[in-house]
Formats: sequence, structure tokens, C-alpha cells
Amino acid sequence: MSAPSGENDFLHELQIEVEAEVIEVEWSRPEEAAGLPVADWLFDPSDAEREEIALRGLLDAVEALEDGPRPRGPADDGRR
Repeated sequence: MSAPSGENDFLHELQIEVEAEVIEVEWSRPEEAAGLPVADWLFDPSDAEREEIALRGLLDAVEALEDGPRPRGPADDGRR
């Protein structure tokens, strides 16, 4: 069973948006900001790193949904 076309379109657009956000976080170079005095920070480098981790997790989830449902195994009892 495949996902409806509208859902695939939504997931594709979401993937594009999340990828753009990941690139933006990468360009912020949190590792360089961490070397500056705290008074010079435009953002907290640890917040940027956490955001990147969360965005990459979201990107993985979107990609998994785009790949479609996986076959059910014996451990899957059907509850969601």
C-alpha cells in the first residue's frame, strides 16, 4: 500500500524545508562561536548543536515515511 500523492508531496516539501534548516544551522558554525567570549555570542552554540541534532532526526523520520511502510514482523502486534 503506497501513500496518497498529496502525502508524498507534503513529505517532499517537508524534507526540502528541513534540509534548508540543517544547512542554515551548519552555516552558523557553532564550534567557532564556542571559541568566542560569551559576550560576543549571537547564539548559544549548544542550542545550535541541539537544533541540528533534532533537525537531522526529523529528516530521518521524513525519509523513513517517504520510503513507505515496512513489512510487519512477528514482534509487531498491530498496535500503534
